[in-house]
Formats: sequence, structure tokens, C-alpha cells
Amino acid sequence: MIAVVNQKGGVGKTTTAVNLAACLAERGHRTLLVDLDPQGNASSAYGVAETTLHIYDALIEKCTLSEVCLDTVIDGLRIATAGPDLVGAEIELVSLENRERRLRTILAPLLESYEYILIDCAPSLGILTLNALTAADSFLVPLQCEYYALEGLARLLQTVDLVRANVNPELAFEGIVLTMVDQRNNLSRQVEAEVREHFGERVFGSRIPRNIRLSEAPSHGLPIILYDAQSRGAVAYRELGSEFLARRGGESRESRETQSEVIGAPSSPQQAQGGRNDDGTP
Repeated sequence: MIAVVNQKGGVGKTTTAVNLAACLAERGHRTLLVDLDPQGNASSAYGVAETTLHIYDALIEKCTLSEVCLDTVIDGLRIATAGPDLVGAEIELVSLENRERRLRTILAPLLESYEYILIDCAPSLGILTLNALTAADSFLVPLQCEYYALEGLARLLQTVDLVRANVNPELAFEGIVLTMVDQRNNLSRQVEAEVREHFGERVFGSRIPRNIRLSEAPSHGLPIILYDAQSRGAVAYRELGSEFLARRGGESRESRETQSEVIGAPSSPQQAQGGRNDDGTP
């Protein structure tokens, strides 16, 4: 179980959770994406309209988490949806017993059903994110290549130390994913170099570039690998998925061959018709 976390908004956190989950499921791994952000962007990224039950209802024991989970457009990938009511959880959970363990409790019955569970955290270090870090086996940090992102990372790691000391001593550091990378930008290159120097192998080799297709995909209710499989964003997330699995010993030769076949085929109306390039130019 992996918490995808960064308290700074706009760093590609939800984009990473949505598309990494899609890449894992595409490779045949049973995956659950848990939307723990009151904005519900991970849910809308899969075209989920308003539903009767959300993860908030499971957290307050109105229903089980399995009742919240829905199928997605990708076989093997389900999503536990979020709704606006989740905003109230920040207040309501404070007064409940074992408030920081609520998510762990409702996820426990589902652990055998999935190989990977990814939690898209809220862009804060409040009670919801604390629940995610308490439930998770590890945490993954999407990091935008800009100066202020480094300051936010330091605060996040301090919070992780507190979580380890008090509620989840086994919480591991999955790694850092560099997002919105622009190699034409001097600051972007400098931040990347500094992060790699400081964190070494904990930084994934795969980098997620700034990419128009990645921005467009959620409005169509699709992950990037279905919206435009040959875009730079799709290629980058597939590389990240391969690297993620390789680190865990979960990538097979057959899986890589399958991905090569998929990437080689046209995957969107724009590509099939000649359309526009990745950066929006003809």
C-alpha cells in the first residue's frame, strides 16, 4: 500500500496516482486507487460522476469500503471515490477513537484482493494525510522541479518522522518522482541535480515532463495511456511503472513485450488522423 503524498498542491500528485495506478493495472496487477482528496480529482480523472457513497461514508462506518469501490475503464483497476463530504472528515475524525487508524481499519478487509493499493492524499498534512501515512507500507513523493518544492519536501519528511515515531514505525520511503520537468529551464535542471545528489537512488530515474496531453486527459475521464498512448506523458508514466515494478521485482519480460506492442499502435483520434503533436503544435 503506497501513499502518494505532497502537501504542496499543483505538483502532479493526483496525476501521478491516477496514471501510475493505470500502468500497474495495465500490466495485469490488481490495483485499487483510493481517492482521499476532498477535491475528488482522482475520481473525476476516471470519469466518475456523482455517486451515492464515497470513502467518507466508509470512514464514519456508514458502509464498508468495498461498497464505495467502482470499476474503471481499465481492467483490474478499481477506485474508491471521494466527494465533497470528505471536507468534513477533517473535523469529524478529530473526536473519534483511533482517528488516525480509520483508513487502515476499513482497508484491512481488502488487502488480499489487490496487489497494489495507491492512496491519493489531500494536499495538506491534516488528519486525512495522517490516516494515509498510518495505513501505508510506503510513501511516494511527486516533486515538481522548482525551488519551493524542496522546502515542502523537508516539512513532509519531518511529518513522516513523527508518524514513524508514533503510529507506523515500518513506513518506508518508496521514492521521489520528478514531475513537470522542463529540461530547457535552468532552475528545473538545478533542482533535479540537487534532489538527486541529496536523495540518490531514492529518486526514480523516470521523469515526468510538462505535457499538454497529461493536462487534457482528465477532462476526458481517461488516464494518459488511454487518452494518448504515444504522448511523452504516457511514455514517461509507462517508464515509471516499469521502474516501480522493477524495484519491487514485479516486472516480467512478457509484460515489457506487451507494452512494446501497445506503445507501437495508434491510440487516439489525433494520432490516427495525423492530428497535432505532443506540445500542441501541428
